[in-house]
Amino acid sequence: MVDAKSPLLKLLINAEEPEECRLALLADGRLDSIHVSTASSKLTKNNIYRAKIVAIESSLQAAFVDYGTNKNGFLPFNEIHPEYYKQEISQANKKLIEQRQWKKLKIHDVLERGTEVLVQVVKEEVGNKGANMTTYLSIPGRCVVLMPGSDSTGISRKISGEERRSQLREIMQNLNVPEGVGWIVRTASLDITKTALTKDVRFLIKLWDEIRSKGQGLDGVGMVYQDHDCVLRFLREHFTPEIKEILVDDLAAYEKVKDFLEMLPTRQRGAQARLHKGSRPIFNQFNVEDQIESIYQPHVPLPSGGSIVIDPTEALVAIDVNSGSTGKGRNFEESIFKANMEAATELARQLRLRDLGGLIVVDFIDMRINKNIREVERQVKTAMKRDRAKVDTSRISKFGLMQISRQKLGAPIETSNYRVCEHCKGRGVVRSLETQALFYLRRIQTGASRKNVSQVECHFPLDVAQYLLNNKRHEISEMEDRNEISIVIVADPSFKPADHEILFHKEEKEKKGVKQA
Repeated sequence: MVDAKSPLLKLLINAEEPEECRLALLADGRLDSIHVSTASSKLTKNNIYRAKIVAIESSLQAAFVDYGTNKNGFLPFNEIHPEYYKQEISQANKKLIEQRQWKKLKIHDVLERGTEVLVQVVKEEVGNKGANMTTYLSIPGRCVVLMPGSDSTGISRKISGEERRSQLREIMQNLNVPEGVGWIVRTASLDITKTALTKDVRFLIKLWDEIRSKGQGLDGVGMVYQDHDCVLRFLREHFTPEIKEILVDDLAAYEKVKDFLEMLPTRQRGAQARLHKGSRPIFNQFNVEDQIESIYQPHVPLPSGGSIVIDPTEALVAIDVNSGSTGKGRNFEESIFKANMEAATELARQLRLRDLGGLIVVDFIDMRINKNIREVERQVKTAMKRDRAKVDTSRISKFGLMQISRQKLGAPIETSNYRVCEHCKGRGVVRSLETQALFYLRRIQTGASRKNVSQVECHFPLDVAQYLLNNKRHEISEMEDRNEISIVIVADPSFKPADHEILFHKEEKEKKGVKQA
């Protein structure tokens, strides 16, 4: 029987457009997480490539590898398997390798350029940074993760009960996993049968054999294994028995979902898959589009009238809690406590929705009662329990600040769906009309004072040109008389706010038609 407090989970899959696949998980009708895969920014995480080491940086203790894309991958020394070390190394280094004293080794002593390696993407490319790589491969299945090149084995910590853990370990030890291949039994194996577990492991072993042979046979660098598409990847990593309904708007994706559900153990087959046939788009019918759009806004309202403001920066994510109309009641402390409790729940949801990671600093509204402060701290930890990422939280300081460290699972969802504004370059603001016009006026003044300049030809956006001609006509006229030049200002309606062109024409007697920018 389902716990009365457990939310009703429903999964919506919007895959009818080839350019974009979206999966939305709803908890009691409210968006709980969103996963988007676009054709223009295909995910490479977990993909395996044959690569070549093209540079070794001793100062970083890392190598850069060419794996067939525009940017080289970043490969830290501690992610390089000893099988890729060069043959001729000193006895001292051989001894360190035998003793597994990796930290005492220098990368340039044991590695050389041109070495071909099999690498896996750990973290996607973000901005100017290339993808993070590892040579310690992991091939995830639904129940087990195989780790070629490793000798470690383990059972997920979330599988409790020593008897069940012993059963799973015994099954795995009897499956004849090849030597040199480690494994981890995943949380999804809690109710798995021996037959299903055996099937999953044999499939992964066969897949590893195919990857290895393809990697050896590939001429040059390139991809040897691509992780599943958006739908299957989500189901493998995020599906839980608590999901009671899966609604799909594409027939091909619907068949994939049905096949996946049929592979599950009987106890985990509670979900029903249905094909959406309504005239309205699937996300519109369940009021998801507006909820998705709200996650790109910095301001998030809270039920009692307060709000949180989320501001991601290069170094950290700042979250400010505002009381709004909450603090206007008679019982001020109680109102503030209520706003902070709502913010604690909502910020956990927003971090999941937006895929924000790294250091997060939350500025709660100041509270005087210690009991309330401890309660808000507990609420943050409780709300974070549903997060798949590793999360660590601090106490609330005397300044009302809480620090949260959240594992980065991938690039924030905003980076794949939005592009940087070409006007403000991501700042969110552009120069005022007056400041922009004065900036150009100073540029004109500097160029006009040069020798041999006879004419300044300026092309500006319409509003800037109008401002200069109407408000700065006297200054421009004085500049012309003082430097004995002519200044021509042309308004171009097609110019964007930051577009401009200033040409300084030299005297014709020196060289006709020469322009100096």
